[in-house]
Amino acid sequence: MRYSPQKSSLLRSYFGHHLRVSLGSLGRLYKQPIATMMTAAVIAIALALPVGLYIGLANIGQVSSGWDGSTQISLFLHTRVKKGDAQKLVKRLEKHRDIKKVELIDKEQGLQQFKEISGFGDALKYLDNNPLPIVLVVHPRILASQPDRTTKLVKDLGKNKMVELAQLDVQWVKRLYTFIEIANRSIWVISSMLAIAVLLIIGNTIRLDIQSRREEIEVSKLIGASDAFIRRPFLYTGFWYGAIGGILAWIITLLSLMMMENPIHKLALLYHSDFQLSGLGAGNTLLLITISCTLGLIGSWIAVSRHLKEIEPS
Repeated sequence: MRYSPQKSSLLRSYFGHHLRVSLGSLGRLYKQPIATMMTAAVIAIALALPVGLYIGLANIGQVSSGWDGSTQISLFLHTRVKKGDAQKLVKRLEKHRDIKKVELIDKEQGLQQFKEISGFGDALKYLDNNPLPIVLVVHPRILASQPDRTTKLVKDLGKNKMVELAQLDVQWVKRLYTFIEIANRSIWVISSMLAIAVLLIIGNTIRLDIQSRREEIEVSKLIGASDAFIRRPFLYTGFWYGAIGGILAWIITLLSLMMMENPIHKLALLYHSDFQLSGLGAGNTLLLITISCTLGLIGSWIAVSRHLKEIEPS
């Protein structure tokens, strides 16, 4: 492919023009700092709310992920079942694809645990025999976020002839993950509404800017400037509003997390937990600013496309 100095010159001119317009738009915002920061602050608050909800939900998910291994199924065997038969049942259950581990608690161990927990140790001395059955504690491979599969496993295990009762409390698991699902959808709804609010804020700001520069636009049209040429500074203005608003939203989120980190750490210590509050991270921060800039461009494009047509030189 032959090198063309003319094409190279055109590209340099094109990108140079965009750079000048971009810096010029930023300079206009710099000259009116109070109005710029007020608009950017409103955008930042609108963005920080769904971001804060997202971080909260992500941390709840992080905590709940540690509960997956805490789900246990207790199988109370018939009192007539001997320990040898129970051990054979343990070996069969450990081959089940949904079962990770099975613990056997024989009658003597069960009675000892009952004495320690119940406080009726002295009264139990008067019993002629041990009334407690052998108990198998089943640790399923199924995640806590799949309570329906766990419930099915309990029903299947309860059908065994040796099992008198199969017990599992999964209501709290179902409630937790139902709450997380509702919260997740609520965040999407709130984010969509606030994104529309950001578009309206930027659109209205650009509209006022267009009205204040009406005479300049009319003169530009008189000397033959295209709509794309006139539109470009306003698009960059919307972009800068979005960028500044996104950075402020990140700062607000970061300060909020710093304020909450110490109390949450103290609460975690009370529950003997090493839980650490996690923030946005570099990837999500970049995504936040990108979304903010995109909203700025879209809002300014809508406003300019609508109001630029109304301005014609007389």
